[in-house]
Amino acid sequence: MWKLIKSRLSWWAVGVGTLFLIVQVMSNLSLPTITSDIINKGVANSDINYIWHSGYKMMFIAFIGVIGSVVNVYFASTQAQKVGNKIRHDLFEKVSFMSDFEFEKFGDASLITRTTNDVIQIQNVMVMVLRMMLMAPIMLIGAGFLAYNKQPELTAVFLVSLPVLAIFVGIIMYFAVPLFKSLQKKIDRINLVFREGLTGVRVVRAFNQDKFEQDRFADANHDYMKTGITVFTIVSFMFPIMTLVMSGTNMGIIWFGGQLISNQTMQVGNLVAFMTYAMQILMSFMMLSMVFVFIPRASASAARINEVLATKNSVVDGENLTAGSGSDNNTATLDFNHVSFRYSGAERAAIDDADFHAKAGDTVAIIGGTGSGKTTLISLIPRLFDVETGNIKLDGTNIEQLSQHDLHDEVAFTQQKAVLFKGTIRENMLYGNEEATDDDIWRALEIAQTGEFISKDGDGLETFVEQDGDNFSGGQKQRLSIARTLVKKAKVYIFDDSFSALDFKTDADLRKALKDDPEMQKSIVIIVAQRIATVADADLILVMDGGKVVGQGNHEELKADNETYREIIASQIKEGDQK
Repeated sequence: MWKLIKSRLSWWAVGVGTLFLIVQVMSNLSLPTITSDIINKGVANSDINYIWHSGYKMMFIAFIGVIGSVVNVYFASTQAQKVGNKIRHDLFEKVSFMSDFEFEKFGDASLITRTTNDVIQIQNVMVMVLRMMLMAPIMLIGAGFLAYNKQPELTAVFLVSLPVLAIFVGIIMYFAVPLFKSLQKKIDRINLVFREGLTGVRVVRAFNQDKFEQDRFADANHDYMKTGITVFTIVSFMFPIMTLVMSGTNMGIIWFGGQLISNQTMQVGNLVAFMTYAMQILMSFMMLSMVFVFIPRASASAARINEVLATKNSVVDGENLTAGSGSDNNTATLDFNHVSFRYSGAERAAIDDADFHAKAGDTVAIIGGTGSGKTTLISLIPRLFDVETGNIKLDGTNIEQLSQHDLHDEVAFTQQKAVLFKGTIRENMLYGNEEATDDDIWRALEIAQTGEFISKDGDGLETFVEQDGDNFSGGQKQRLSIARTLVKKAKVYIFDDSFSALDFKTDADLRKALKDDPEMQKSIVIIVAQRIATVADADLILVMDGGKVVGQGNHEELKADNETYREIIASQIKEGDQK
């Protein structure tokens, strides 16, 4: 945990907070001595003036202590919040630049828990450390010294009370710490089940599985509740034990102190002060115990956060980078040179010896059965994964010699699942190109065939988009996603099965608009599709099967001599899906 927070702390603020904490502790330690003097000198001698004077002095010192406490709490709280803010920022930045492999390694639910609940655990413990952990040893040492100074003989009581308290606290920590660590994993489980239930609510309802999902969440929730009840029940024993030890300590002090007073070797005021210092000593020990109970939970959270921050991306920029080739798309070329790729731990290559060439103005279509490697192949172009052997060249430059930023500037990607953000149509389109004008946006929307539900006469670009585009149909969301891709100025446009929700006419009109648009003719268009009708007019069709490109050419060439392509045609003719 120290490794995580030390570079994110403002040390001058910690120093100021600690200084005022010392002021608070010194004020608290001064009050029992003044109380002792009031009893011994003022009350015993009936000196009213001395009592009033000492009372004003106590009020002033108490006020100074309040100021010290307020300032310390302010700095402790603000530092905890600022450190939490920096950790969340670093986590979000790290996750934003993770490759798909690292992202899938942790999972959505766990990353959300690490960014929220785990950070909160660290913030809470930081406040405790900057308050209690710093206060407790200072008060423990100071109160111990002053108690000994008041009556050395009575300090023997602590030789019994402190070891007893330490034994009980140790037993509680032994059982509580492992349970605190397991709570974080159980929160992961709750987030996973809850998130799946929310994102898949339509599927749940369609299959009438509401009861199943409720039971699944109830199991995860009950498991967390059961562990939480157990651990906090164990911790709750600390307070009655503390009360018991404090009461026993007071009884011992009063018993032995009364004998000293009766023997006239101790004043009454000193006994009152000693009892107060004894409570401060025990409370200090209690505060330290509480901190050490909760630190392991925060340490577990810090380890989970450090695991994310320390993860090395499998996709990184090379050492000898080549500058991007700029915005001149007339030279656009894309080459796959005997490219192979396999997922981590996989026995068989997902892509095996892919080799093809495309130039500006070409439309490349990729077709094949489910699991044939179509999406994996195009994911290699923006380096969502890195190739195992071979290389991919854009404009003659190996993409691994381009920075990821420059490479992503040259590639526009529409993925299988249409993702829209809450806001307006304009805001969603500007996500593809912040500098796009309204004319650029309307051009992209027209190519994407959005005229039936977005027009300049209505709300137009100010049409509101609900979260995840829930106020649009599947086909409408796909077209808006395509339009967002077209707004971007790129050399390679990739459409990963993003025409699947379109009817045949809209599909044909969209592809014709892409082909006829002067700007698109300067770029390479790659379309992944399942339907022959979608790929038939492409300049180059890649037929994939089992991760291999088993055929490439135009529609007529493949129809004549490629068995796999003919099988796809035959299967779609039977279904009435042929062009």
